Amino acid sequence: MSRLADLFATKQKEILNVYCTAGYPRLNSTLEIIEALSENGADIIELGMPYSDPLADGPVIQNSGNIALANGMTIAVLFDQLKDLRKLSNLPLILMGYMNPVLQYGMEKFCADAAAVGVDGLILPDLPEYEFETEYGAIIKKHGLDFIFLVTPETSETRIRKLDELSTGFLYAVSSSATTGKDKDFDAVELYLKRLANMSLRNPVLVGFGIKDRATFESASKHANGAIIGTAFIQALEEATDLKATVKQFLGTVQ
Repeated sequence: MSRLADLFATKQKEILNVYCTAGYPRLNSTLEIIEALSENGADIIELGMPYSDPLADGPVIQNSGNIALANGMTIAVLFDQLKDLRKLSNLPLILMGYMNPVLQYGMEKFCADAAAVGVDGLILPDLPEYEFETEYGAIIKKHGLDFIFLVTPETSETRIRKLDELSTGFLYAVSSSATTGKDKDFDAVELYLKRLANMSLRNPVLVGFGIKDRATFESASKHANGAIIGTAFIQALEEATDLKATVKQFLGTVQ
């Protein structure tokens, strides 16, 4: 079983996926943050690969990506850092990013190198479903990586079922069509999540965008398997002098 499948087989509710940007706040922060997340109750780590034009990201995550790029973070540097990943953590680790830098690196090489360092899955929001089915999905699968598609409240039932069929690991339910970091109307989100729950989807569902504290985490988890926190965590890291203490304190406000 993959690490994601193993996780969802043993824990069905209130799964906490924490997003952080590789190379932020400092170039060499990545493994320190991963280790601290592993020690303090995160269930999944979603590691953002910084990119100059991140369409789905709000200003806080965009800014963290710009800082990481200025720090010198690249895909090659990241894979070099992650070669010690599995000495520090056994949590599922997902790389989230955009197609342009992945294609520049080379999709086959990217997937091979990701698998070699112990990465479990990918989220690439701008990879079209058609190209996944006809070209890239086979490469991703060949290297044993899960691939997670995103759905929104506006996604039709037919398309949700199709993306659920193509996804492995879990399905990423974006809480609204806004970018990350925006406050959400959780009454409206709850109706959307109930609709997904009633569809009896094949994959577990994790909710992202707008989750920032215990109240929003619990609300999102009520009708899903768990939630993804990104912007609020990046904000906590922004002023951190002691990264490990900051991670511990932040996770204590969520769980």
